[in-house]
Amino acid sequence: MFDAILIDKDDSGQTVSVTKLDDDRLPEGDVTVRVACSTLNYKDALAITGKSPVVRSFPMVPGIDFSGVVEASSSADWKAGDRVVLNGWGVGERHWGGLAGKARVKGEWLVPLVPAFSMEEAMAIGTAGYTAMLCVMALERNGVTRSAGPVLVTGAAGGVGSVAVALLAKLGHEVHAVTGRAEEADYLTALGASEILPRADFTEPGRPLGKERWAGAVDVVGGQVLANVCAQMRYRGTVAACGLAGGMSLPATVAPFILRGVTLAGVDSVMCPREDRIEAWRRLGEDLDPKLLAGIVQRLSLAEAIPAADRLIAGKVRGRIVVPIDPSVA
Repeated sequence: MFDAILIDKDDSGQTVSVTKLDDDRLPEGDVTVRVACSTLNYKDALAITGKSPVVRSFPMVPGIDFSGVVEASSSADWKAGDRVVLNGWGVGERHWGGLAGKARVKGEWLVPLVPAFSMEEAMAIGTAGYTAMLCVMALERNGVTRSAGPVLVTGAAGGVGSVAVALLAKLGHEVHAVTGRAEEADYLTALGASEILPRADFTEPGRPLGKERWAGAVDVVGGQVLANVCAQMRYRGTVAACGLAGGMSLPATVAPFILRGVTLAGVDSVMCPREDRIEAWRRLGEDLDPKLLAGIVQRLSLAEAIPAADRLIAGKVRGRIVVPIDPSVA
């Protein structure tokens, strides 16, 4: 038996609880993993609260990522004892996820744990940090160099934003951070941001083209914020867009794209090809200082993660929430 957060739904509504399950309840898959650590992400919070139809079938174990050790495998790629990480692939949405003592998944969804990180450090990074690295790689592919100009990060005090700020600063970029929480200025400065900008500067409709300010940007917000960021990019700048915390709409004009050659690069972490995942984790092992992780993490139990979902959606959580599940797994 193992503990899991289980989301269920009937005619009276959705229920969420920590429940004991056995292996027979696990879904289909060719690899069974004993989970060491998982996380609470924005998408997990939406699933737990029911505020968005993230969950595609019930009952569901949330948790879009996890780290752990292979317990059993019929996949040629994995054997018992292998240390692995999973991010995305619809886990926690269509397939039972990582907020449980065990997970059974397809072997092709797993990547090896980078030796530079412990199980908990890998989840301190988690899907948020892996997505941040994919954004950095997208900027690099489009020619955003240290000498091109400053790089902007929106939602900078959140999970993706925190890691993006740390990565970009470590790589030598001048980083400008946008946040709606003025009290987080010292936190963002410690991660490497050289300028802190209030979110209010980006939330109202602006001009189709503004002053050219940034060579690159990582945006997790979408909506009006993304439109205003695009309007203020430098000539041939690139925006890596990976989130929609501020909405799915994009009330922008084509002006930045056809008059300044701005690139809007979409970044998807869920179905990202395996080779890109492996490269992103390799880069994280090289370019992210593990010492910074302690300052962006809070640890919660499975039971504590459930009420924390509301705080996460309300934007009241700094950095990353890690959920240690079985510390004995190493």
